[in-house]
Amino acid sequence: MLKYPAPGAPDLAKRTKELLEQAGFGPVSEDHGRGLDHGAWVPLMFMYPEANIPVCQLSVQTHRDGTYHYTLGKAPAPLRGEGVLVLGSGSATHNLGKMGRDDEPVPQWASDFNTWLRDSLLAGRYDDVNRYEEKAPHPSPEHFYPLHVALGAAGDEPKAELIHHSWAVSYASYRFTTKD
Repeated sequence: MLKYPAPGAPDLAKRTKELLEQAGFGPVSEDHGRGLDHGAWVPLMFMYPEANIPVCQLSVQTHRDGTYHYTLGKAPAPLRGEGVLVLGSGSATHNLGKMGRDDEPVPQWASDFNTWLRDSLLAGRYDDVNRYEEKAPHPSPEHFYPLHVALGAAGDEPKAELIHHSWAVSYASYRFTTKD
């Protein structure tokens, strides 16, 4: 059993809740017993193997859309200036039912979606990404919405940069910064 005993960040959770409620996302509920989702602890385990980073987790809302999550990400954007790392973790083509064996070629649907997403992000077509359902199908939005939150948290004029890409169902990593 893997464990990632990162300390909580109650002050950050309180500040995040305040920012979300000030932006109209309220009331915001808290869950002190859930523990970290694998979408939070897996990347952190590689980035901070000693689990010495305080963590506050924000849940996505699967009944909402990409634009909602982008706007949600804008609410805690001021935290970046307070030294907070906003990390969104998921998979652009998370459809395990259609995933082939490791030795099979990349499925065309996954390749097409990855190409569309990369091109849209790097060209700054964020409205297209927020309305991805109109442009490119995605089977499981809860794995995709963290990207929208992270993009929104980058501020008013975000800039996307592809920093890693591998594997058939998209282990692509993007860094979102503010254009200067």
